[in-house]
Amino acid sequence: MTQTAIRADKAELQRQALEVDHTHMAHAIRGLAMDAVEKAKSGHPGLPMGAADIATVLFTQFLKFDAADPAWPDRDRFVLSAGHGSMLLYALLYLTGNKDMTLEQLKQFRQLGSKTPGHPENFETSGVETTTGPLGQGIATAVGMALAEKMFAAEFGKKIVNHHTYVLASDGDLMEGISQEAIALAGHWRLNKMIVLYDDNGISIDGPTSLSDSVDQVKRFKSAGWAAERIDGHDPKAIAAAIARAQKSGKPSLIACKTTIGYGAPNKAGTAKVHGEALGADELKGAKEKLGISLEPFSVPDDVLKAWREAGSRGAAAHKDWDAQFAQLGTRKRAEFERRLRHERPQSLAKALRAHKKALLENPLNVATRKSSEAAIEVIAAAMPMEFVAGSADLTGSNNNKAKSATAFAAKAPKGRFIHYGIREHGMAACLNGIFLHGGFAPNGATFLVFTDYARAAMRLSALMGTGVVYVMTHDSIGLGEDGPTHEPVEHLSALRAMPNMRVFRPCDAIETAECWELALNRVDGPTVLALTRQNLPQLRTTAPNDNPCGHGAYELVAAQGDAKVSLFASGSEVEIAVAAQKQLAERGIATRVVSVPSLELLLAQPAERQNAIIGNAPVKIAIEAAVRWGWDAVIGRDGEFVGMHGFGASAPAKDLFRHFGITAEAVVNAALKRI
Repeated sequence: MTQTAIRADKAELQRQALEVDHTHMAHAIRGLAMDAVEKAKSGHPGLPMGAADIATVLFTQFLKFDAADPAWPDRDRFVLSAGHGSMLLYALLYLTGNKDMTLEQLKQFRQLGSKTPGHPENFETSGVETTTGPLGQGIATAVGMALAEKMFAAEFGKKIVNHHTYVLASDGDLMEGISQEAIALAGHWRLNKMIVLYDDNGISIDGPTSLSDSVDQVKRFKSAGWAAERIDGHDPKAIAAAIARAQKSGKPSLIACKTTIGYGAPNKAGTAKVHGEALGADELKGAKEKLGISLEPFSVPDDVLKAWREAGSRGAAAHKDWDAQFAQLGTRKRAEFERRLRHERPQSLAKALRAHKKALLENPLNVATRKSSEAAIEVIAAAMPMEFVAGSADLTGSNNNKAKSATAFAAKAPKGRFIHYGIREHGMAACLNGIFLHGGFAPNGATFLVFTDYARAAMRLSALMGTGVVYVMTHDSIGLGEDGPTHEPVEHLSALRAMPNMRVFRPCDAIETAECWELALNRVDGPTVLALTRQNLPQLRTTAPNDNPCGHGAYELVAAQGDAKVSLFASGSEVEIAVAAQKQLAERGIATRVVSVPSLELLLAQPAERQNAIIGNAPVKIAIEAAVRWGWDAVIGRDGEFVGMHGFGASAPAKDLFRHFGITAEAVVNAALKRI
């Protein structure tokens, strides 16, 4: 045998050994996923079995992470957008040595109190970057992460911020409409450190995706400005080569990995039967025998586990190098980096807003609260110019959330801190989650309140995950007028208030708006909606105490002269109506108080003693809001009077609409008189 032949033979043996190692490591994922789903009698074994080769190549050869420190700031982000395949991620966390993901946790898959819920939850499980479940949310949230990486790197340098965002997406993720919004943004912004691995198995719950879909995803992504290619998702060499190419691309990348769902299952592989249900004892046994996996549940050979643990510790050296680079930063810059990753606001913010409120008392601002918000944003942006990231879904001039000092973010202007999302409310909301989860920024996004319908799924995940995102929602009632009922939100306040952990503020004037902004920015454990008017409002507040009365959800704005017979409760633009009604009732000798309620649900979350003190014991209680009644009975009682909307709006000037729907001071007075 010639030397050339010997070298070729040796290379072939090495290649085969490498493939055997890869195969055994991938089979460890498959075996754990099959066992966990079988034990739970619930779950989705098909995706982990089919995508195991993709995940093995990514985690052993490319992903920059340190299993000993899952929150290392410069780690690569891995988002399992196909959250139904959660056992893929849980198996990876266990195999790579995440200390919180034990074998016992895998055995408790989908059980109460475990760290292995049916879909990945970032608040439950260390190493999970974002909650995924509703399809499309993962890939869209990942766009926000990649965007934040680009902005943070532009500010702190690539020696400190230099990581990729990887996504494993399914057919279902790419069918959801939000995915189009997300990929269009990523392509436009040239987020070249975003790499999507598409588990192209051609199966959904109903059966072959050909039943409902014939999109060429490679062409679709290319048309959105991505690099895109199609490979064999079970060929580790092809996977590795494609990822290597993607890492060098100047564009975001899609790698469509053709796989077999339920790879290895003797009868169910490649069918919908393996998508969302346990294999069953016979099929499980057959799959393990076919793949050469031990029949003992949850067993991983020692050498395979060792290889996986080595992969989990491989990033420790990069982590150590990063620590050294970080230590070379100046003291102030290190402190700023760490403060922002903690989502801790600068001390200058509170001082600046106090000065702003003092200036408002001296020079009242009688404008729409969207304009009051704009005035507050000027102050906020000056206090936190690099971390305050605003944006709008193509309504910048209407939402008024762009500071004069802010420049637009663009592919070639990554230090821009105002983001033009285009007409993509849903994609914007998911991006905001990703920006916050990445860390380093205080993001807000704006549109009309009625379009929270489009953004709602991502907003719900904001509340579930506890991301400190601010949603600036203008045109908050029939007060927007001429655009008519399609644009006039009547049920949206109630719907958002009903969402657990979502805080809704509807300020009545410029001072309340500043106070609500302060509360929103300092809330980093959940999202906030600021519902703001189009129409001008008078400045009603004459004091601005340091304790921020909006923080209690409600407070007495106008006291009664004597024992109150009537309490008027209102939010936003209707507080002006309540104040006018109070004056008319006082002229009739009826002692009346006005309670401004910028946040109904925050009021109802107060301790009973404080809540009762704010609500008071006046025998007549009336709520006034240009929206539906739902939620107000907790304040006024079922027998309380409500002056507001009972159906959809109409198209007309705002003043005409308020008169037409009977939301006036006179209507409030009449409601009080009939009860006294």
